[in-house]
Order: sequence, then C-alpha cells, then structure tokens
Amino acid sequence: MTRLFLILLLALPLRLMADAPQILDARAERSGMGWKISVTLTHPDTGWDHYADGWEVRDMAGNLLGMRDLAHPHGNDVPFTRSLSSVMIPDGTRKVLIRARCNRDGWGDQVYKLRLGR
Repeated sequence: MTRLFLILLLALPLRLMADAPQILDARAERSGMGWKISVTLTHPDTGWDHYADGWEVRDMAGNLLGMRDLAHPHGNDVPFTRSLSSVMIPDGTRKVLIRARCNRDGWGDQVYKLRLGR
C-alpha cells in the first residue's frame, strides 16, 4: 500500500506538467515598424473549464512586449498557431522569451527562447 502511494505521489507532478500548454515552435518576422510573432502550441483542452488562453512575449530582462489572448478552447484543433502583430521590440534585441498560459493552471513553466532574425 505504501509503495502504491509513493508511486502515485511521484507521478502527480508529471500529470500536472502534462496539462501545461507546450510551445512547439515560434517565429518572428518584421512587419512595418514592429514584429509579427507567431506561436504554435498544444494543450489538452477539455472545454471552457480548461484551455490554453494566451501567450506572452518578453525581452530577456523580463519586460512585457506583447500579449496574445486566446478567446476560446481549441478542442481537437491542436497543435494550433496564432499570431500577434505590431509587437514593438527594442533595437538591438536578439532574443525574446515566450510563455503560454491556460485558464485553470496559469502560466506554464516552459520558457521558449526565440532568436530574432535581422
């Protein structure tokens, strides 16, 4: 009985990590005076009670550069890609950080580093 409890206890963090949104890819392209950031992510959406509801772009110092809200669950439409245009990124910035969020668990632990092409 104790062994089963320990196995379940150790497996719990794996289950919680599995529910976090996962960023599979991200791209950046110049668009006018700013940048267009496109992010591909996956998440086991179960409906309005639990779904990936956004992602953010930050510079390497942690300053918020842009936020993309996702307004609805994506169900079986995963992975999916959504973009955010007109992101103002300071000159000289070579990398940005991207994090995804779900409406139940908040921000995921994954931080995706995106290198900007010039």
